Amino acid sequence: MKKYSRSVNYYETDQMGIVHHSNYIRYFEEARLQWMDEIGLSYRGLEERGMIIPVTFVDCQYKQPVRFGDKICISVRMAKFDGLKMEFAYEVRDEITGELRSTGRTGHCFLDRDMHPVLIRKNAPELYDIMLNALREDGGAGRKGM
Repeated sequence: MKKYSRSVNYYETDQMGIVHHSNYIRYFEEARLQWMDEIGLSYRGLEERGMIIPVTFVDCQYKQPVRFGDKICISVRMAKFDGLKMEFAYEVRDEITGELRSTGRTGHCFLDRDMHPVLIRKNAPELYDIMLNALREDGGAGRKGM
């Protein structure tokens, strides 16, 4: 599990001073992209190889509101991976108190630029190995977990 910290910006809040619900999805993406960079698999690098990883689903459970000025920490881990699809799990916590603010999951798949599935085990075995190692480190489920 990797952690990504950030401060909440004013423009992310609504009239009540609470972070708008749509921003949690952005927080998940920011944390996921940092996670990818940290394991040596940049999104830009995937794009340069002709691959994309679109979101196939998003789930977010809101526990406590996040407000302007809060410092939050988003934990991200790969929960499932089978070489074509993967899932990530997230926790958003107040960085100072540790209070859980939200949890979530996102699903993704590997596609080429023509939107055809890419089996990275076959087409990019070095990337497959990076992802499989990251899955093991994060304690997620492998091929049978999907």
